[in-house]
Amino acid sequence: MSSVIDQAVSARLIATAPRSRVIPANLRYDRADPFAVRLVFPPAASLDGAEVVWTFGRELLEEGLHRSAGAGDVQIWPSNADGEREVVVVELHTAGGMAVVQFEAQDLRGFLTGSYEVVARGDEARHLDVEADLDALLREA
Repeated sequence: MSSVIDQAVSARLIATAPRSRVIPANLRYDRADPFAVRLVFPPAASLDGAEVVWTFGRELLEEGLHRSAGAGDVQIWPSNADGEREVVVVELHTAGGMAVVQFEAQDLRGFLTGSYEVVARGDEARHLDVEADLDALLREA
């Protein structure tokens, strides 16, 4: 079984002007960083033409499927604002501004299910290589 999951998803960028639009994104999970999820927007989706990567806790994503979660740069909550489909809203904050994107809840659930097949919930700490990380840190110092 692969130790990395890379799942393409569609995100709806919520904006007032110009109008909201669908943008591509990828969700990534890697056993080597078992607590983290990466949300990657390709260069075509960003204002400056560079890939944008947001890293946040897998637990935050799981919690955000069920209730409002997060208090910092990444906040996530479930919504069915259009009354038809279940979506999850992800609000991303930087010093320069903020972006709000929506994802289909089923896409995020599927991604999390795959990530739990790579590293079971609660087993994350068993997959950390603390000694290697400490060695790398000391080499950089």
